[in-house]
Amino acid sequence: MRAALAGETDQLFAVTLPDGSEETFHHSTRAFRLQGQPHRLRLLRRMTRELSRAEVATWKRVIRVLSHELNNSLAPISSLAHSGAELARRGNTERLPQVLASIGERAAHLHGFLSGYASFAKLPTPRREAVEWAPFLNRLATLGEFTLEGDVPAEPGWFDAAQVEQALLNLIKNAHESGSDPGEITLRLALVGTELRIEVLDRGPGMSEAVLAQALLPFYSTKRSEPGLNGEAKGGTGLGLALTREIAEAHDGRVALSNRDGGGLRVVISLPRAR
Repeated sequence: MRAALAGETDQLFAVTLPDGSEETFHHSTRAFRLQGQPHRLRLLRRMTRELSRAEVATWKRVIRVLSHELNNSLAPISSLAHSGAELARRGNTERLPQVLASIGERAAHLHGFLSGYASFAKLPTPRREAVEWAPFLNRLATLGEFTLEGDVPAEPGWFDAAQVEQALLNLIKNAHESGSDPGEITLRLALVGTELRIEVLDRGPGMSEAVLAQALLPFYSTKRSEPGLNGEAKGGTGLGLALTREIAEAHDGRVALSNRDGGGLRVVISLPRAR
């Protein structure tokens, strides 16, 4: 608590009580002037109950999402396996390749979902290093189509190249899936004060205010479910934007989303400049 009160930033901190229990507090502070004299206001809020409720709610959401995705894949796999066995028993082998291909597709979907979840849950600490823009952008262009707009900063970036590449791929993929014309998916780079700003822009439908407020939350999918095999829904897992946010914040940065004038979405990743 002493360390928190001595600082000038908002933060969470834990205090161990005499009975051995732990309480979590949020410390926020702001500077202001009153009658010409500088003052600093500090606010301490007990957050233990709120965090516990949020943690339980998050775990419940995780379980719902995992159950939904597992059932969406395992139910048709079971049904298709039964159908394949019946076709084989009757000697009708002409449809077996289609049945097996459908089972493979559902298994691949499930593998992709679990891999994405594992990537989000086990994001390693970023290994920041100087990143030259030309090879970084060339490699990114081979993985996702976009148009580079404006000049490239003269100084190199300072971040984990693999993680930021993954974050940008998520954004570029989302831009393509928004229905935007590929030629209107744009990447911008700029140095603003002490920050490097990376923008990904598209000309899709954008987002409603309600979706903008929740789009960066884990497991909140902005994609509509579409019918897949045997009529089950398939859509986004809600991890792409959340992983992008996780990567940015691990770099002491942030992500912001906003709608563009004339239609489309702007996503801005702000990272500290090279040191």
